[in-house]
Amino acid sequence: MLLVDTTLRDGEQTPGVIFTLREKAVIARLLDLSGVDIIEAGVPAMGEIEQTALFFVNNLGLGARIIAWNRIVLGDIQASLACGVKDIHISAPVSEIQIKYKLGKTRQWVLDCTRGAIRYALDYGCKVSVGAEDASRADPIFLEEFARAAREAGAGRLRYADTVGVLQPLSAYEQLSALAEKNIIDLEFHGHNDFGMAVANSIAAVRAGVKYVDTTVGGLGERAGNTDMRKFIRAVGLISGISSKWKFNIMNELERYVALAANRTASREKIVQSV
Repeated sequence: MLLVDTTLRDGEQTPGVIFTLREKAVIARLLDLSGVDIIEAGVPAMGEIEQTALFFVNNLGLGARIIAWNRIVLGDIQASLACGVKDIHISAPVSEIQIKYKLGKTRQWVLDCTRGAIRYALDYGCKVSVGAEDASRADPIFLEEFARAAREAGAGRLRYADTVGVLQPLSAYEQLSALAEKNIIDLEFHGHNDFGMAVANSIAAVRAGVKYVDTTVGGLGERAGNTDMRKFIRAVGLISGISSKWKFNIMNELERYVALAANRTASREKIVQSV
């Protein structure tokens, strides 16, 4: 199992949270030292400040891969390329409600734009992952078609996003198992904590065959937040028997630092202790 941390992207969508350039650099270094495999460091299309931060983080010389988040818009990818990033994440809505009412488009349009965006990034020598936004409310048949289209275009993995946090562990396991059994593409799970089950859903996702799990430090994120990194790592190790490669002493420091930078209190009672 590989850990994708999105504190610097989704975590910064927490109301009132804005990390400085120095804070982003410190957080990225601590994430790397903690054992995180991939750091989702920002959204270059947001503008010059975000691009400067991503360029800086990308040049810290970390062991973790640095990834930039993009829509299925070529201008987004161009902004990421300008930051020197070689790991590109491209996200597209896949539920009917988002395709029809958010984009005002069709399923075929989403498929065509996703293929084009993937191929564009690949032409620049990038590694590409694709996000299935609102996958938990998508038509399973279309989601499978989307996954196949992404893989055939050259994407390396698919992020299954529970964008509005509607899953519970049983439904998470059932939906992800059904997709994993097709063996189309490596899967990544991105959970939200609207029902307080992001950690449980992430554990269910691992049981279902997901190879990548998204987290944030302290569970930061929009609305009720995302999967809490330290809670998830502790729990999945104890419940699923996954050997720990992560450095919890550094995670302690990381959690305290992020809480201070985000002007929040690190909640000690939320942390699952080893037994």
